[in-house]
Amino acid sequence: MGDWNAALYLTFERDRTRPSIEMLARVSHETPKRILDLGCGPGNSTELLARRYPDAEILGLDSSPDMLSKARQRLPQARFLEADITSWTPDQAFDLIFANAVLQWLPGHQALFPRLISWLSSGGCLAVQMPDNLNEPSHALMRDVAAKGPWREKFAGVDALREEIPAMEKYYDWLSAEGAAVDIWKTTYCHVMEGPGAIVEWVKSTGLRPFLERLTEPEQEEFLVRYEAALADAYPMRADGKRLLRFPRIFMVATR
Repeated sequence: MGDWNAALYLTFERDRTRPSIEMLARVSHETPKRILDLGCGPGNSTELLARRYPDAEILGLDSSPDMLSKARQRLPQARFLEADITSWTPDQAFDLIFANAVLQWLPGHQALFPRLISWLSSGGCLAVQMPDNLNEPSHALMRDVAAKGPWREKFAGVDALREEIPAMEKYYDWLSAEGAAVDIWKTTYCHVMEGPGAIVEWVKSTGLRPFLERLTEPEQEEFLVRYEAALADAYPMRADGKRLLRFPRIFMVATR
């Protein structure tokens, strides 16, 4: 996929940051010396970590140059690195690894999560949040519009770009097998949206990216028209004229 659009992602910054706030509240480590913000994006989660742990050394890691540019502007005192999580390896252990809404893009979690645990110091903590929304209308309708339009041949293999999240019990087993104490839970947020167009804007910077990148500009416009019309039916207007976007997320905090 092409680079991420940090400005578009931050359009809904308050809602996107809320899971980080709630996950960080469940982290019991009080004095981590070295922190890794894995998939730091534009630095909104890194900023939370810096506020809670002002004396810690924090490294923000992301593969997107645009996201990292915004993160460096936001937190010039922090250190940021452009790297691919799948191939990068740290040279020192971390006391806290914080991964908000990034690991769902990576395959092979049965091997990935033990690998992340191995990067922790004794007593260190891995905190992970991942969207679990592939079967929600917001994402199912992307696939539906892709399959039924004149562009259907362009979407071979698009589903492979993001695997469905395994059951929570799987993560518990993988992490506890590494000797970690595991706190794991699921929360379904209901984000208040002004209309179906707002839902389109929400997913444009995330789940919709691999679909739009395969289309010409005229095709993108037609795809979005069809997609927004489908969203209008799937997310009916509430009593105040707004729409509720259901958004399930899995959280886990594993202490080594």
